[in-house]
Formats: sequence, structure tokens, C-alpha cells
Amino acid sequence: MVLEVKNLKAHIDTPDGVVKAVDGVSFTIEPGETIGIVGESGSGKSVLAHSIMQLNPKPPTFYPQGEIVFEGKKLLQLKEKELQKIRGNEIAMVYQDPMSSLNPVFKIGDQLIEAILTHHHMPKRKARQRAIELLTDVGIPDPEKRFDAYPHQFSGGMRQRVLIAIALACNPKILIADEPTTALDVTIQAQILELMKRIQEKYGTAIIIISHDLGVIAQMAEKVLVMYSGRIVEKGNVEDIFYHTSMPYTWSLLRSLPRIDSETRNRLLSIEGQPPNLVHPPSGCNFHPRCPFATEQCKTMYPQLTKRSGDHYAACILSELEFKEAKKRLENREQEGRQKHV
Repeated sequence: MVLEVKNLKAHIDTPDGVVKAVDGVSFTIEPGETIGIVGESGSGKSVLAHSIMQLNPKPPTFYPQGEIVFEGKKLLQLKEKELQKIRGNEIAMVYQDPMSSLNPVFKIGDQLIEAILTHHHMPKRKARQRAIELLTDVGIPDPEKRFDAYPHQFSGGMRQRVLIAIALACNPKILIADEPTTALDVTIQAQILELMKRIQEKYGTAIIIISHDLGVIAQMAEKVLVMYSGRIVEKGNVEDIFYHTSMPYTWSLLRSLPRIDSETRNRLLSIEGQPPNLVHPPSGCNFHPRCPFATEQCKTMYPQLTKRSGDHYAACILSELEFKEAKKRLENREQEGRQKHV
């Protein structure tokens, strides 16, 4: 395994109290594997990613519990100088907004060369050759000419390709992509995702892709972590999550997706209510105020991840059978309601 996160808690001091942004998260990733992390805004996805890279400012972020182990190195115990050898070199990150990540006053080629020379001692001429190779790998046309262009001279999709090239400059073992396709249209999204797959095949890079877009996760990931209020509430392979979900929150996310195969033109469904206040979370299950299947027990019992089958785990007090029956009852009521309005 290349990375292990063990019972990680990342808390943030604020004037209103301590925000439990990541609250007891555990997972592993193998070389060449892709893990998808999905959840609503504010669920802790980006704080988790920044924790792996150790980019959260300390203070106000602190880690009261847990470990992040990268190839035997405990990242939370490393000094900043040691972390700098890992960031960008062995673990790299692609952000969702290329224009805020690229320096507008420096040429693309200079920014690539800087990323290479930060971690590798080589002549500048060789670094330039490597930079042009990377631009070729990520599909930038006429790379030798575009090497001397500025970020504003690239389209949004091309800037995202440049960011991926910079992230790959040192052949990292892990690539963390935080909402890498959010600002792109669907055609360019597909090209960027296909590019990431090709890069993974070529370099054997493990990928952690973070998104609120379940379609992106389904296309890219082998394993999926569903986060809600700082916790993993369901995890498993893509089939487990998309076809055999055992967690009301995941089911609610899936129901909010538009479907092109639907025979009826029903109104899109949304999850009622708002994500919880992470300074003062609800008692019991954090999702119970918004859950259509919540019972009195859900208000007091804090559910742990329990095994459903194989590597499929869900944090819900309902068994698989109870959940299926509850879904069927709700869907029947909704169907009856629609028929009355016809």
C-alpha cells in the first residue's frame, strides 16, 4: 500500500468553537488505484485532501487523533523541511481553479521548469526537454510554441491540462485531484478524465479524486468513500455504492441525479434541509434531521461503519433488508402521490 489514513481527526479552531472538519476517517490506497471521495460542499473532502498534503494552516487546524502514513513515513510527525521533499515530488495535487493556481505573470514553461528543478537537480536545458514532454503527454498542441505562452493565452481546459502537467513533473506516486473538472463544460470534462486515466496507465500513479459529481466518480474510481459532516458514512466499490447502497445519505445523493433513461419527466429530487453545523452537530446520527427513514433511535445512537458485504461498509442502524423495505414504502407513496396529480 502507498498510503494509509488511520482514524484521522482534523479540527479547526474558530471564534464560534471547534469545527470537526474531519472526524475519524480511515482508508488505504494501493499503487495504481483510484479512490473517489464524494459528498456535499462542507462534508470535509478538501480538508481531508489538504491534510494528506499537510497544507492546512497550523494553527488553526490541529490533529487530535490519527495518522497519515505514506510509504512508512508518518506525515503528521514530519517537519516542514521533510514535508517539502514529499509535496509535489511524491504526492502532488491538482486544484479546481487553474487561474488561481497558475501565476499569471510567468510563462507556462517557466512554471513547469520551476516544479521540476524544485525537486530534481539537472541542467535547465534538460528540465526544458522534460517540460515539453509533459506538455505533450497532457495533450497540449504545438508544445514547443505553447511553452512560452502565458496562462491567459490558454482556454480553461488547456490550463487544467497544464496543472496536471505540473503535478506530474516529478512522477508522483499519488495524485490528488480536488474537483478537477468543476469549471469545465462536459466535453472538456470527459477529455480531462480520459487524460488522467491515460497518465495513470503510463506512470502507475495512484489517484484520489474528490468531487460532488457522482458521474465523475463512477467514471474514474474503483473504490468510493462517501463523506458527510466530516465522516465516512459509506465505502465500497463502485457497484456497491451505485447499485447496492445501504446508507440513506448516499441513496439521497443518487436520487438527486438527473436520469436520461427515465420514462417519466419527474421533477429533480433534492435532499431536504442543510448540512449540519460542525461546531454543534446533531446528537446521534448526523444525518437524521434530513433522513426520510430516521427513527427515534437515530436521534440518540451514533452509527459506526458496519460491514454489509465484502468491502462494503455503511454507517446506518438499519439493516440492508430494513433499508430496502423502507425505500420501497417511500417510493410507493411517492408514486401514489404522482398519480393523484395526473
